[in-house]
Amino acid sequence: MLRDVRNEELPVIRRWRNHPRVRAASFTTHEISRDEHTRWWAATLADATRRVLIYDHDGAPAGVVHYTDVLPGTARWGFYLDLDGLERAGTLLRAWVGLERAAIEHAFGPLGLTTLCGEVLAGNEPVMRLHRRFGFVEVDAYQREVDGVPRDVVAIELRRDHT
Repeated sequence: MLRDVRNEELPVIRRWRNHPRVRAASFTTHEISRDEHTRWWAATLADATRRVLIYDHDGAPAGVVHYTDVLPGTARWGFYLDLDGLERAGTLLRAWVGLERAAIEHAFGPLGLTTLCGEVLAGNEPVMRLHRRFGFVEVDAYQREVDGVPRDVVAIELRRDHT
């Protein structure tokens, strides 16, 4: 289930985002400071083209889904999970699949999108396999700088009529 973020959850989602494995798979790999996180949240709340939601798994907060560039019909998305908590509980794989399903349902349901777009660092094969499992297709490959270093990126998309 996806739901709105509660202000008291902001420190928790920053901790999830700062997990070393989450940072390594992200387009910003440095550790996010409290001030940077506060500025990001304020900018998110002020931007009508962004949505950030909490994913609840088995009744507990377990991840974040963010949609950006939300325009009529299309948006970009990304996610991260509470890796430590879900691994301790032995539910990481189920949560990962559940988050992907919930994010797609939200995109094509409440957001009313026809196309959901994303980007994945090339070489992140577990995420690519999961996206393919849900019908995402690769539409482009290019390089972009990640913390000043050129990295290969794969652009993916899923169309509502292909779900």
